[in-house]
Amino acid sequence: MTFSFDVAKAFPLAYSGNVFIGATDDFHAAKAVIYGMPMDWTVSFRAGARLGPARIREVSLGLEEYSPYLDRDLSEISYFDAGDIPLAFGNPEESLERIYQYVSALYAADKLPIGLGGEHLVSWGAIRAAFERYPDLRVIHIDAHTDLRDHYEGEPLSHATVIKKVCDLIGPDRVYQFGIRSGTREEFQWAREHTHFAPFELAEPLRAALPELHGKPVYITWDIDVFDPATAPGTGTAEHGGIFAPEAFRAITYMKALRVVGFDLVEVAPQIDPTEQTQILASKIVREALLAFVR
Repeated sequence: MTFSFDVAKAFPLAYSGNVFIGATDDFHAAKAVIYGMPMDWTVSFRAGARLGPARIREVSLGLEEYSPYLDRDLSEISYFDAGDIPLAFGNPEESLERIYQYVSALYAADKLPIGLGGEHLVSWGAIRAAFERYPDLRVIHIDAHTDLRDHYEGEPLSHATVIKKVCDLIGPDRVYQFGIRSGTREEFQWAREHTHFAPFELAEPLRAALPELHGKPVYITWDIDVFDPATAPGTGTAEHGGIFAPEAFRAITYMKALRVVGFDLVEVAPQIDPTEQTQILASKIVREALLAFVR
């Protein structure tokens, strides 16, 4: 038996591993756009998060396209994978500006931005763009760390300062923090006094906050290190005592009720986890986010 190829035709990009599984090649028809932010210029322990976006795409080939959590299939929605933003190596200020400009252009095109990091500082560029588009923005911050420093070792641009910058921009009373279990005493005290602060847990305190967030534009920034390193070791600053996957998927089903206007998943450092469990989990979170937030 002979199998013939039409050599003038490309193989299906949606199942190539070069884009997130099932992505359309039609930007204009897509309701959401996946984009990568391959930056780890300010990480404070183990580098490698700039490799996260590409590997999250690659391992997405191992996913089913159907979510039993949401009873929805990727074939029911339309999303485009734009690849990675070409960032300025070693230059966080210029890289953040490029992220801001790109995400602003997505909002101008009426697309839902779905970002893949990269260290957590990349979210600052995207959230600036979201706030410009939605002045009444709320931010849900899911993380092991407070990220509320004004500077880290004298540097104001750091993955340890990103949420403090967000608080200064939109007001801390619009920031909701979940899963936090690491930071300075001062950061924890500041968070308890100023943000909506729910340390150690995610799903149930998030569900309790839903009435306050109902109808408001919400940006979700999700650091993979919110998970216990027993299930997601591939991240730069792992912290024991974290959540596990079932709680995360339950939380996403709750967030389906929200008006989500942006989402990012950050801090996956695939070379640290040769088992691939971190990047497989990250890919599954992206699948759930697409199915929950793309209308």
